Amino acid sequence: MKIFRDPIALQQELKGLQSSIGFVPTMGALHLGHRTLIEEARRRNGTVVVSIFVNPTQFLEGEDLESYPRNEEADRRICELSGVDYLFYPSAERMYGQDDVYVGAPDVRGYVLEGASRAGHFDGVLTVVLKLFHIVTPTHAYFGKKDAQQLALIKQMVQDFFLHVNIVAVDTVRESDGLALSSRNLYLSDAERHEALKISYALKRATTMIAQGIRDTAVITREMHKIMGSLEVEYIAFVDNEFHELPQVEIDNTIILIAAKVGTTRLIDNIQL
Repeated sequence: MKIFRDPIALQQELKGLQSSIGFVPTMGALHLGHRTLIEEARRRNGTVVVSIFVNPTQFLEGEDLESYPRNEEADRRICELSGVDYLFYPSAERMYGQDDVYVGAPDVRGYVLEGASRAGHFDGVLTVVLKLFHIVTPTHAYFGKKDAQQLALIKQMVQDFFLHVNIVAVDTVRESDGLALSSRNLYLSDAERHEALKISYALKRATTMIAQGIRDTAVITREMHKIMGSLEVEYIAFVDNEFHELPQVEIDNTIILIAAKVGTTRLIDNIQL
């Protein structure tokens, strides 16, 4: 495995490759969810590139940029064991200048749900992903479905900017008890982790109600709030695949999304129907 820290050096290294490139962009603190993305990239491509970059432009003032989990040695070892060919580990100084051009998130889908409380967050996400795509020039790029809104906006950016990369969405990986894997789970105490299970319980209860024929999203939302009563729920949303709010569940065109704080840790999860 080769490790690069300079964007131009990696770009030059990859330019002459004849094989397909599978790319997994991450912020590090790698877990089984990331490994699943890497394994999928390894299965389908001749070359696998992983980036680890805690992107400062997607963190708002007061968020956990400085305390975000970092473990370079463990991440490097996971990448080696997973068969990664190139590990890209840039610094913020090499990714950004003093007066950069930024990508703006769309006015509607970029400023609802995650974008409503984190204005500017998706500008930072889309900007860094576009930079990474131009550095790596991947054939396929792999993202988890847990960040559903982020995934939708990246797909839109690829379409709107006519980028030559195929976005591959990979199912959310969960612990055996249902908790969605996240690097921020490291913040949780044992008691908080137990409380966090209420998020996946609420999603499971919603799917059960829908299977029973209940389609009114207001009714389902009230039941979900009961389950998560002790959590600080930021939102429960039912949207279609274009992120328009739904009053009634539409099978094959509904995403149920949750954002909630468990202690001081903000977690998101979703399920797609």
